[in-house]
Amino acid sequence: MSHEEIRKEFIDFFVSKDHKLVPSSSLIPEDDPSVLLTTAGVQQFKPYMLNQKDVLKDFGTRRLCSIQKSFRTSDIDEVGDEHHLTFFEMLGNFSIGDYFKREAIEWAWEFLTKNLKLDPKNMYVTVFAGEKNIPEDSEAIKIWKEVAGENIRIEKFGREDNFWGPTGSSGPCGPCSEVIYVFANGVETELWNLVFTELFQDEKGNCAPLAQKNIDTGMGLERLVWVLQETPSVFETDLFKPIIDTAEDLAEVGKEKIDPKSLRIIADHARAATFLVGDGVAPSNSGRGYVLRRIIRRTVRHGQLLDINGLFLGQLMERVIEMYGEQYPHLLERQNEISETIEGEERKFGQTLKRGLKELEKMLDGPGIRGEDAFKLYDTYGFPLDLTVEIARERGFEVDTAGFEKEMEKQRKRARAAQKFEEYKPEEIAPLHTATHLLNQALREVLGPDIHQAGQDLTPERLRFDFTFDRKLEEEELKRIEEVANDWIKKDVPVECVETTYGEALKQGAEALFAEKYKQADKVVMYKIAGFSKELCAGPHVKSTGEVGSFKIMKQESVGRGVRRIYAKLPNV
Repeated sequence: MSHEEIRKEFIDFFVSKDHKLVPSSSLIPEDDPSVLLTTAGVQQFKPYMLNQKDVLKDFGTRRLCSIQKSFRTSDIDEVGDEHHLTFFEMLGNFSIGDYFKREAIEWAWEFLTKNLKLDPKNMYVTVFAGEKNIPEDSEAIKIWKEVAGENIRIEKFGREDNFWGPTGSSGPCGPCSEVIYVFANGVETELWNLVFTELFQDEKGNCAPLAQKNIDTGMGLERLVWVLQETPSVFETDLFKPIIDTAEDLAEVGKEKIDPKSLRIIADHARAATFLVGDGVAPSNSGRGYVLRRIIRRTVRHGQLLDINGLFLGQLMERVIEMYGEQYPHLLERQNEISETIEGEERKFGQTLKRGLKELEKMLDGPGIRGEDAFKLYDTYGFPLDLTVEIARERGFEVDTAGFEKEMEKQRKRARAAQKFEEYKPEEIAPLHTATHLLNQALREVLGPDIHQAGQDLTPERLRFDFTFDRKLEEEELKRIEEVANDWIKKDVPVECVETTYGEALKQGAEALFAEKYKQADKVVMYKIAGFSKELCAGPHVKSTGEVGSFKIMKQESVGRGVRRIYAKLPNV
């Protein structure tokens, strides 16, 4: 079966069981700051499982299914073996307070053994063994024996293996049951995970029963295709072979010298980068933007290992869009933008990589790479630490990362000493701090929720605000941003200062530029502009928006690929 046929088989099966097909959500989570990227199909349904939204009002049914775009950063370093991926698609069926364990197990077994005709002898299941005041899932064991026969192999595991969730620091969770497929050569792969979402875990790790029981299942499309097409690895399936063939044709190293690991990394990362940019992620030095930058850099490096000459990611991207354009039309709509973003990053890093590799080769003679040498690669040649570590380990060397961090801190101190500080009075700066919060939220309202602050600088005369965006703003957009900010200034609403925890602030939807700093603090300060914005901030603020006076954008400019800058002033202050 082709991957297109498998998609259709899955959708048709669950639609026949009265499920509604829901389109995949973005890789950038909507209203869920607890996670960097969408990692599972259940994420877009969390508000319904928590009764925060009405599933019947929005979907007309409590039974849903989807094929969800997903990305897991934890597996980046593992990509290159038979099955680890960064980007993948998750087939899932969901019950929001409707059916529970029996139907989930019955339908999973029916789909696998009857629709897909997989041999039951090649599969076994796992269940939750019980742990920390949560009992063994004896109900699932009983149902599996009734559905698949008394002789079905059932393995019991603890929380680490057979308890799913939450997707962030808190949320719905519960015991799970996995279907494991065993290949003829003895290799095993997790095929389908059935999550019985009946608990809620709070920020402290305590679990309590959910008001309603839910079902959340996930089956990786790539692994299912691997099983059904009976290929040596997931990378020989029709989901990857066209991309790998394209990369192999570009390689000049000679077919006998081609490293399959490099081809796999290139194929996975090219596909992942295309989807990330397609969903609005731009390369940067933090957050999801850094994830994108990192996988593009790894792709460029492995392209050079295969002697692929010139820019090549554009050709791989075209092949990815050719394969997925029908399933995800937005890739076709944004093809030019995806191409410009990926090729721009490829071009920039290609030059850095050549210079850095020459210097790195000189350092691979001793017992390891000193921290000051790794810092020199970073500071002088723009060579990222994670790539230095990766290349060094491939050659059997270790990098003194602690020494690198010491050198980084020395540089920060030098920068602070060299910077000219001006002591501003709180009353001079407070209106500007509040104005940046107004601007930040106005940008999100006008340009979309994917906008995030990337830096700022304030003086009594003006504010400078950097934000993630990949094009020049139109005059009409700038005008609208001004209007939104000034409307809230005219409303003269309270600016409330709230002391809370980082986790609680995120749950309330607060923006947080310096996330790492805030995570380490016992308490953080959140400023709430009533009805408009919530943001963590350590600066002084006015008591109400009316004190800002008025807001005027002076100019905009590009800071770098994917980041824009706005200068503004407060004429009436």
